[in-house]
Amino acid sequence: MLPPVQKRVKQEVADARRLLENDLIVKAEHVEHHQLPEEGLSSDAVMAQLDALDSIKAVAWKEGKISGAVYHGGDDLINLQTESYHKFAVANQLHPNAFPGVRQMEAEVVSMVLGLFNAPSTGCGTTSSGGTESLLLACLAAREKAYAEKGITKPEIVAPKSIHAAVFKAAKYFNMTLRLADLDPKTFTADISHVKRLVTSNTAIILGSAPNFPYGTIDNIPELSKIAVKHNIPLHVDCCLGSFVIAFYEKAMGKKLPFGFDFRVPGVTSISCDTHKYGFAPKGSSIIMYRSPEYRKYQYYITSEWVGGLYGSPTLAGSRPGALTVGAWTTMIFLGQEGYVKNIRSILETSQILRHAIENEIPELDLIGDPLLSVVAFKSDVIDVHVLGDLLTKRHGWHLSSLQQPAALHLAVTKLTGQAILQLVEDLKKCVEECVAAVADNRQAIKSDTAQLYGVAGSLSTRGVVDQLVGVFLDVLYENDKTMQ
Repeated sequence: MLPPVQKRVKQEVADARRLLENDLIVKAEHVEHHQLPEEGLSSDAVMAQLDALDSIKAVAWKEGKISGAVYHGGDDLINLQTESYHKFAVANQLHPNAFPGVRQMEAEVVSMVLGLFNAPSTGCGTTSSGGTESLLLACLAAREKAYAEKGITKPEIVAPKSIHAAVFKAAKYFNMTLRLADLDPKTFTADISHVKRLVTSNTAIILGSAPNFPYGTIDNIPELSKIAVKHNIPLHVDCCLGSFVIAFYEKAMGKKLPFGFDFRVPGVTSISCDTHKYGFAPKGSSIIMYRSPEYRKYQYYITSEWVGGLYGSPTLAGSRPGALTVGAWTTMIFLGQEGYVKNIRSILETSQILRHAIENEIPELDLIGDPLLSVVAFKSDVIDVHVLGDLLTKRHGWHLSSLQQPAALHLAVTKLTGQAILQLVEDLKKCVEECVAAVADNRQAIKSDTAQLYGVAGSLSTRGVVDQLVGVFLDVLYENDKTMQ
């Protein structure tokens, strides 16, 4: 990079840092602790400061104006989860002898979720800290299996471009090559013919999504299964986002999905499901499931050579907060199948309201694929959707997720969204009209930082700069007055 360009990039990054600091570093008045206090505060004083921190102005998630993020199961459930956490606050899953009840609850949570995804009698799994860890474990197990059983030393992952970013992370962490399949331009699901061409003798795992995060579309799992079975390769289905929405779809809607997605599909060897999304469990709860222990054993870490004694851990972590598993167990037995069916039906009906509006009432927007579950994505050939997204935020307080390649927005509908979905449709119409008018006048509706950022990200020559900006965002999360000096 030439010196003048380097200087400009450095200035752009510095400007971005200032913008991010102004946006993210919002503090409660009279609450600041950069060093451990000499004397502890009273419980009343601590609670007063927590109240102040809780009152900081933030995204209006309680009004349902954010995409995904908060998977609220109702105030009664929150209160029950809080009580259960209090009872098991010190529990550690690393010590099953000290907390036998937690061991039982973890095993039961895994068993209940296996049942929802129609696992065979040999089905098994573990809990994890979230969807990312579940996907990491699936890829790790596949890598270890490929080496142990096939002698593969340069393992490859085959997945559609829409696969979750955690799979990119797994490839980097575990030194695996990620080979990405194109998406069908109409369905925005995995291009099966391209998947077939990407499979080699080094392929350790094939992945599909049900649904994927960007578009909410479901990959053709039966077709991926045929490829996996033919080549004797594990097939993982990422249902982290689909979670209990896809598991309860048939009961909630009274009809079947176009094709299978779970263990009833013969080639499926593992599935990830986030209980902390549409299972409404506390954050930090996901399940990784396997068709049999012959797959699960490869995710374990075991050593008999440590001077500290024999050591084994089922997941990436050693100590694990038992209270989170207790929260998942509490949630599931409190809601039961009837409770989930009722909630999932409401969520699905809400998502279809948005889908219908985009397809029939807002001609400037184009629905992406066939979103059958809780995520609805749309793009436009008429206006800049990133400008539209920023306009929705600044005018009406909405926070939709921005996508790229193609530029698009999506909303992950939650239980909280239902109260505001009709307002979103009206706000969308108003903001689209404003964007169209701005285009007609050869101007931009508003100054859009998002449009600018994604415009830079879309250029191969500037993608490294965007990586720096993302790094700056992560840095700012840990800044305070002391670090900013």
